[in-house]
Amino acid sequence: MPIKPDSCPVYFINSDSEALVPKALSAQATQWIEATGFAAKEGEVCLVPGPSGACEAVLFGLGKKDSKTASPLLPGLLPVKLPAGRYHFADTDRFVEDPQALFLATLAWHLGCYRFDRYKENAKEMPQLDWPEGVDNDEVLRQAKGCNLARDLINVPSNDMGPDELEAVTRGLVDTHGAKLEVTTGDALLEKNFPMIHAVGRASPRAPRLLDFIWGKESDPKVTLVGKGVCFDTGGLNIKPGNSMALMKKDMGGAANVLGLASMIMSAKLPVRLRVLIPAVENSIAGDAFRPGDVLQSHKGLTVEIGNTDAEGRLILADALSLADDEEPEMLIDMATLTGAARVALGPDLPPFYSDDSELVHAIASESHRQWDPLWNMPLWNAYDAKLSSDIADVNHISSDGFAGSITAALFLRRFVAKTKSWVHFDIFGWAPAAQAARPKGGEAQGIRALYNLIRNRYDVSWS
Repeated sequence: MPIKPDSCPVYFINSDSEALVPKALSAQATQWIEATGFAAKEGEVCLVPGPSGACEAVLFGLGKKDSKTASPLLPGLLPVKLPAGRYHFADTDRFVEDPQALFLATLAWHLGCYRFDRYKENAKEMPQLDWPEGVDNDEVLRQAKGCNLARDLINVPSNDMGPDELEAVTRGLVDTHGAKLEVTTGDALLEKNFPMIHAVGRASPRAPRLLDFIWGKESDPKVTLVGKGVCFDTGGLNIKPGNSMALMKKDMGGAANVLGLASMIMSAKLPVRLRVLIPAVENSIAGDAFRPGDVLQSHKGLTVEIGNTDAEGRLILADALSLADDEEPEMLIDMATLTGAARVALGPDLPPFYSDDSELVHAIASESHRQWDPLWNMPLWNAYDAKLSSDIADVNHISSDGFAGSITAALFLRRFVAKTKSWVHFDIFGWAPAAQAARPKGGEAQGIRALYNLIRNRYDVSWS
């Protein structure tokens, strides 16, 4: 897209540059910038007016060149700080040696434009960016749309995003890309041997279900995604306190992120045979709710003692993972808003991931760094597996003490993956507690840009 005549230039300025004012600007503009005291601190914006009073240029501070806190996603702050209008990056020559930085700056702009305004009468008009030369527009939009799909699904409150609505969104995605969807609902879950999905969701008037769709050629490498779809979590009979329940609309964040990732894969037409499994339930309170101390059968055949009904996500994931494992995909990925322990260890912005496949761990860590999509590898510490022992069943689904909660949850899930070599579990938060660059407050996509690029690089030989 060519730069339009009314497009305002945006200059990126480092605070330790020899000059903080671009040479292309007029003497009057220079005087204005000096008068404002612009110092090019990280995220600092200076709007430079022209003779007519309209914006003639924008200066955007990047901080010091060697800053440890600066991020290539920092331009994601621009849509928040700029008035509506057209803009373009004026000094793209600075990205000649690092085209990935230009791609990320462009993607950051689009991620930063996201607003969840479904329930607002008047939506804010966002600034528009003319495409920088050399940036793959389709790729930017593909990744932004996938992330924003995940954000939208998480942000919708549970009264409008229950198992029915999550199924409807999935059907829409399936129809768009020509995939095939099978849905198992209510008591049919028992008939098809998904007893733990049924047990977790049976107390809600909104029937539990397993969403299962397949896309791509059967001859292509099998990549399977599993996403936790707890559309609301009361904690069950181990009821959550009110302050812990307030954000439980986001407990289907694993499903939301998996659908966002699937949309990227299918839109790019990657040469994989994609399967997506989403157990969609509400963990509610009623007379037929499952109880602490119950022993549940699982799809795999293992019996599971219930230590706490507020640890329901791993139960529905276990049935879905066992089904996925039956066909031995080349790569099996699950994503879930699973434990508070992960947040205690790493905070809301840095999701841990777990895998026994060291090559896959290295590849994920590498893409996480390259895409600025934060992830952190945590160990599947075998010695902690004993914490899941049960006196009356094959396994308890929570540990015998309060230690290493995210690790023991991953170890529990690993028991249901026996045939697949490359399995990885992500314990995401799915939420931005405060606005950051390219990350408005609210539902958040975590890890899916890194995973999409990993899958594309691994299986699409045409990509260069």
